[in-house]
Amino acid sequence: MTDHVIDTFEELRSSYGEPSERAAKKTLDRLDGHCRRFIELSPFLVLATAGADGRVDCSPRGDPPGFVDVLDDRTVLLPDRPGNNRVDSLGNVLENPHVGLLFMIPGVNETLRLNGRATLTTDPTRLGPLSVKGRAPRSGLLVEVEEVFLHCTKAFVRSHLWAEESRVDRRSVLPSFGQMLADHVGLPDGEALEREVQDRIRKTLY
Repeated sequence: MTDHVIDTFEELRSSYGEPSERAAKKTLDRLDGHCRRFIELSPFLVLATAGADGRVDCSPRGDPPGFVDVLDDRTVLLPDRPGNNRVDSLGNVLENPHVGLLFMIPGVNETLRLNGRATLTTDPTRLGPLSVKGRAPRSGLLVEVEEVFLHCTKAFVRSHLWAEESRVDRRSVLPSFGQMLADHVGLPDGEALEREVQDRIRKTLY
């Protein structure tokens, strides 16, 4: 048996039909008051980037609510906090400026999708106001809004993501992060690596 593959947009549209007029018209080219408020309340987003070779990466970003600075109705600034120095997302932006941001608010089933073009800035006058505990971000992504729209609740309703009964007992269903990382890279002592990871978080969160 051979799977049937959809390889043209016309075939895709024929399979799914047309979007409703409301769905087609909801895309904005700038941030309105509702978008600004959503970003102000959001402590977490997923950043999507792609390199020149087309390989795509998604990376979580989080900080206290409102950590993404809305500079005006067409521009936001996403600070880059200390991490593992892989710089996958930032490297992609240097090759391909197109990015996607998916904003989430705990307990809210809607999300906000923002697509645009990003540039990497190290300007201290922009990054200084985003300092935490006296430490400014090393860099930030200036994102020019090209399109932004609210996404409906269906994925979160299906997944029950925010429901208390959906929470898992982390220690009973997965090894520690340190143990999984040790297994991935071939190290013998997962417990020691877990202690190292937790110590690094405490010392280098900002």
